[in-house]
Amino acid sequence: MCGIWATFGTEGGLSATCLKCFSAIVHRGPDAWRIEQDAREPLGTLGFQRLAIVDGLHGMQPMRLHRYPRITLICNGEIYNYKRLQDQYNFPYETNCDVEAIIHCYENFGISDAVKKLDGVFAFCLVDGEKRKIFISRDPYGVRPLFKLQDDENGFMAICSEAKGLIGLKQKASETSTLGQFPPGHLEEWDMLEGGKVKLNKTEQYFTPGTAPRFLPFVSEEEISELSVYEKTAYLLEAACKKRLMSDRRIGCLLSGGLDSSLITALVVKLAKIHKLPYKIQTFAIGMGDSPDLIAARTVAEYLGTEHHEVKFDENDVKQELDNVIYHLESYDITTTRASLPMYLLAKYIKENTDTTVVFSGEGADEVAQGYIYFRDAPDTKAAHDESIRLLSDIYLYDGLRADRTTSAFSLELRVPFLDIQFTNHYLNIEPSLRQPQNGVEKHLLRNSFAKSGLLPDTILFRHKEAFSDGVASVKKSLFTTIDEIIRERLPNEIPCYPGVQPNTPESKYYRYIFEKSFSGQHNFTPYYWMPKWVQVSDPSARFIKHYAAL
Repeated sequence: MCGIWATFGTEGGLSATCLKCFSAIVHRGPDAWRIEQDAREPLGTLGFQRLAIVDGLHGMQPMRLHRYPRITLICNGEIYNYKRLQDQYNFPYETNCDVEAIIHCYENFGISDAVKKLDGVFAFCLVDGEKRKIFISRDPYGVRPLFKLQDDENGFMAICSEAKGLIGLKQKASETSTLGQFPPGHLEEWDMLEGGKVKLNKTEQYFTPGTAPRFLPFVSEEEISELSVYEKTAYLLEAACKKRLMSDRRIGCLLSGGLDSSLITALVVKLAKIHKLPYKIQTFAIGMGDSPDLIAARTVAEYLGTEHHEVKFDENDVKQELDNVIYHLESYDITTTRASLPMYLLAKYIKENTDTTVVFSGEGADEVAQGYIYFRDAPDTKAAHDESIRLLSDIYLYDGLRADRTTSAFSLELRVPFLDIQFTNHYLNIEPSLRQPQNGVEKHLLRNSFAKSGLLPDTILFRHKEAFSDGVASVKKSLFTTIDEIIRERLPNEIPCYPGVQPNTPESKYYRYIFEKSFSGQHNFTPYYWMPKWVQVSDPSARFIKHYAAL
């Protein structure tokens, strides 16, 4: 996890506004920073805030190689198959840094084929000074963030890992300029024009959820050809965890005690023993008082023998950090904000009290495996499948955004195995009826894939789905009830009428009010409120769905 920032189409050196914008993402990379222009011909300004995870000596960016001196790369990402690519194509690597593979793939295959050969998560900008081209791309599910500011009127374009690094430039751009997230699974090619201006040449969507990998898979078809669908599911999820162990920094796991985080933790602990990592896996759970999550996570940690940390928070913590959470999220979505508060507080604890830097988490499982309670109300298997695809297509706006921003705010790097391309391709192509909830149990197929593994106690493997705000809260009081009480004390009497999706509760009005303080007019960052489908509810919390069993 790092921070990238670049501008193209400006004249002269770095302005005070540019430097202020660049420094706004320092939390993404506190280990080192660099900002530079090409002295031979200013094709743009590129900046990098580094969190050193792999190759501490040679991994600094912007990256140039002796072999290709006119190519410059900035990338926030991890390329899990960089060694396989080297073996497959005999790439002459100059560093031990995984993102170097992007440059070699571009030079050997062109940008369109290059992005399809990458097994990893990434957001990058590659400048080819000789061809006067700029290429921008983002990983298939948008695990790594990327925003783009485009001002066609002035021939200007800028990119950054977070919007807070561009909002100051947006205020100085033309009225027709646009600022928003660069879409996952896409690639753009820009031309450098005479006079230094830039122009978008073409856009390509290279990935849609559920499609097969176009790179050499981490697990060969021969390895799994004789396995049952359950065995294959378990095998590929473990492989997704294995490839993500790539790190020179300490690895830990976020552990709520629910199925998703518990499975990932169990697999990481298993792999850490196999690969003889020189430390015990740390696990981290958070809750209010006697929350169900704390109790369940404690059970998992004791079963697995991890170095477990319990973090307890109260309404004073919520009061102190609520506005900061919205600023880091760059969103005013209700569900996203609620769920982000505990994760933000947990990340803060990890940063301040431990040496863990890389954290595994269970994001993506509900989208891939139909884990939300409302999937029980799907009218048929096709509708359920289509909803999975929709959720995965938009995960970068909601759960994916939450997971990245809350951890990156405290300089942690997140790893999400459930969004592995080979795993999602397998799971989304299983017989649709097997993927639906069975007998009132969500993720029935996923649970049964590990039923005989001994990785987890059955009480955890078949634990019912909690609403996030109930899981972390005291059994006496839900988190969103606590938030509501705080907001009613703070909400101004008069709230402006905002464009875009309309807030209609005190909670949603407050989130929008705080969002507008830092990102005025950028309602497009949240195109719609996340809500369950096929059910009639006035609040996005799962506790309002008739099937909810946690009450």
